[in-house]
Amino acid sequence: MNHLESLTTMPKATATSTDQPAPCASYEAAVQELEALVASLEGGQLPLDQLLVSYQRGAELLAYCQSKLQQVEQQIKVLDEGVLKPWTPNP
Repeated sequence: MNHLESLTTMPKATATSTDQPAPCASYEAAVQELEALVASLEGGQLPLDQLLVSYQRGAELLAYCQSKLQQVEQQIKVLDEGVLKPWTPNP
C-alpha cells in the first residue's frame, strides 16, 4: 500500500470539544505527516469526505508543531546572566 492509499483509508475522526490531537512521535514526524497531507490535498484526488478528515488532521498537526516551536522559543528566551536555564511550562 502506498502512502496516498494509507491516507485514504484513515478512520474518520469524531470531533468533540474535549478531543486532543493524536499524539505525535516527534516534531519531525508531525511535520512529515503534515507535508504528506498537504501533498494529498493539493493532488485533488481525494473524495470530499476524506478531504475534510485530512484537513482536520492537518489543523491538529499544525497546532502541535506550533506549540512545540513556541515551547522551544520560550526555553531559548529564558536566560539568566547569559546562561540558559531549564524551562518549565506554566501550570
